[in-house]
Amino acid sequence: MQDDARYLKRKVTAGSLDVHPTEKALVVHYEVEASILAEGGGHMLGERKEGQKIIRVKSLSPSTDVGALAKKVVEECKLIPASRLPQVEQLLYYLQNRKSSPVEGKMEKKEKRPVKPRELTPFDGMELNEEASITRVDEYIELLYEGIPEKIRGSALILQLARNPDNLEELLHNEAALGALARVLREDWKQSVELATIIIYIFFCFSSFSQFHGVVSHYKIGALCMSVVEHELKRHDVWPPENGSLRRDQDKAVRKYHGLLSKQEQLLRVSLYLLLNLAEDTRTELKMRNKNIVGLLVKVLERDDEELLVLVVSFLKKLSIFLENKNDMAEVDTVERLARLVPCDHDDLLNLTLRLLLNLSFDSGLRAKMVEVGLLPKLTALLGDENSRQVALRILYHISIDDRFKGMFVYTDCIPQLMQMLYEHGEEDTEAELLSICINLAANKRNAQLICEGNGLKMLMKRALKMKDCLLMKMIRNISQHDGATKPVFIDYVGDLAAEIRAEEEEEWVLECLGTLANLTIPDLDWELVLKEYNLVPYLKDRLKPASAEDDLILEVVIMIGTVSMDDACAAMLAKSGIIPALIELLNAQQEDDEFVCQIVYVFYQMVFHQATRDVIIKDTRILPTVHSVQPTSFSVEAPAYLIDLMHDKNAEIRKVCDNTLDIIAEYDEEWGRKIQSEKFRFHNNQWLEMVESRQADESEPYLYDNDRTDLFYSADGITPADGSVSPDFFNDLQPQNGDMHQTGDGSDVFDQTSSSPGRPATAYGFRPDEQPFYQYS
Repeated sequence: MQDDARYLKRKVTAGSLDVHPTEKALVVHYEVEASILAEGGGHMLGERKEGQKIIRVKSLSPSTDVGALAKKVVEECKLIPASRLPQVEQLLYYLQNRKSSPVEGKMEKKEKRPVKPRELTPFDGMELNEEASITRVDEYIELLYEGIPEKIRGSALILQLARNPDNLEELLHNEAALGALARVLREDWKQSVELATIIIYIFFCFSSFSQFHGVVSHYKIGALCMSVVEHELKRHDVWPPENGSLRRDQDKAVRKYHGLLSKQEQLLRVSLYLLLNLAEDTRTELKMRNKNIVGLLVKVLERDDEELLVLVVSFLKKLSIFLENKNDMAEVDTVERLARLVPCDHDDLLNLTLRLLLNLSFDSGLRAKMVEVGLLPKLTALLGDENSRQVALRILYHISIDDRFKGMFVYTDCIPQLMQMLYEHGEEDTEAELLSICINLAANKRNAQLICEGNGLKMLMKRALKMKDCLLMKMIRNISQHDGATKPVFIDYVGDLAAEIRAEEEEEWVLECLGTLANLTIPDLDWELVLKEYNLVPYLKDRLKPASAEDDLILEVVIMIGTVSMDDACAAMLAKSGIIPALIELLNAQQEDDEFVCQIVYVFYQMVFHQATRDVIIKDTRILPTVHSVQPTSFSVEAPAYLIDLMHDKNAEIRKVCDNTLDIIAEYDEEWGRKIQSEKFRFHNNQWLEMVESRQADESEPYLYDNDRTDLFYSADGITPADGSVSPDFFNDLQPQNGDMHQTGDGSDVFDQTSSSPGRPATAYGFRPDEQPFYQYS
């Protein structure tokens, strides 16, 4: 039967025509019928296969001439007969008026990926005046055994066939053709750039479909492409000296150099695109990494060809999602090479570069490199570009996470642009990225001052209160934590914020409003009036109950009480309302949380400043010492005893607040003063006391010196008892040297809060590396 077969007949029949469900494209369905005819014309064997062709019309817009576009589609697509022009025009009109789906709209705003490499530029000897036929493949294979020109012609004809997806399966089964192509590429790729480019392009056509990756890997084309890329980059390194010796008037030599460069970039682009397709398999990608694919790609970033750069940046972006590849990029100065591409006129290249930088910006070291190479002002400038704004905003957000870079935004136009973007949103929901970067930047004092310039704070406050936007209020809360010119501006909004602190409101919203109020440590603010006007004391007391709300909200209530307790009248009002026992109960419930302990002890510190509340803390409160280093007991002790224990807490901030509180108690109550000083002495001289007690316990141990000289160490002429006990009164004159007593340098009253009161202890929320981590107590 095979001997009788003489002709192959192929018939394509057009089918239905429809629009693509999500894209701006037409879908043409067709049927291919392949028949094998005998010499006499009789039908021997036949096969039918259905397919579809997608015609994308990305240029279609409301102003497009649909009739002219329909004619162009019919002329260029052979599958659509001219008789169907009205139908094409009708479908295009439907596409023109169809609303974009949410998915399509987002994809258009986001990344635009190149689908295939640019058409090959014809080289010398590559131009062909004949059309390839699938029935003459054997003739083309014969050409691969001739000289370089014949090999170029033969491979170019096979490439014509391979570029039609319908021919790939038939070529796949022709092992002689693929084997010959792989052999020629392996042996002659160094002799002819054109030949290497054409053959790699043939295998690229196979690599475009995942089911054909096996045949590409079988002939080891991927490894060969890696060698080709590495070799061509080394060749390029030796070209500049030759190019530098060319004089400008030697146009022929200059054109030759640019011709070589263009051919090399075409070869690099096709080779890298094939590797990109093969990298769909992570195991293959790992093999490429082991052969330094990242280093090769970063070196190509030095080129100027935009199509090549689009491909390279796409490849790097795909690789960057893996930690190992990201680390490789950090070692070869990837950020420095990418910085020159921002901004650029090529939209796809700019978008891909920004997305690659976004992936890299998750690494703190690479974020620092971005700032170092000057990307911060460049990214800020892109906020005005609608197409690049989202990605640029996300990169800037990542940079704003690092406290060391927050202050650098002051020297750019970023904050005014962000404020303008917030203003333009009106009553619409603000983007999370925009609010997130604003929240981060507001944590810096100089940025906060810029935000508040003009009517900035007024606009933010008005909008936050109207929309009840928690993120916007969090930004305002960050602004309120800074001392200086910005804090007094909040006086106008104290009433508005206090009015939002109600049980009916959502906890998250109340948390931000309460946190903002708690930051307002303004001397001129009448907190007593605020508490009475908005009836806040019952709410604060109710929220102090353990498990009455989320811990974050309860902690803010404690901080708020500490802030308002600076005022004498407020402290008295809170003491009368029974808030202090509620704080003590909360202290026992949250004994393992340093944040709670520190802030509650700070409230005690504020209370002992005022005569109306001092006795309540010193004499009337009784606390179970069940926290931190004290073991649980069945009896209760007074507050100062509990504070004495906290003097030795491992948290430095808690120790400082306790020391200052106990210093005031010691000044006010002589009995507690002796106990406190005794405990301080024992703590500072713990090792010495342990040594003394151990020596006394061991009676059989001889003294180090003669018995008649032991009084030099243990009796001190009768001043210090020989039993080792020490009265704190003896050390009263030495306390300033040891730093045990709270003394003011100017001799002012120790109860003068304005001169000796430390600031509110730093919270985890309010910690700012641009300031001292903890307040200094002196």
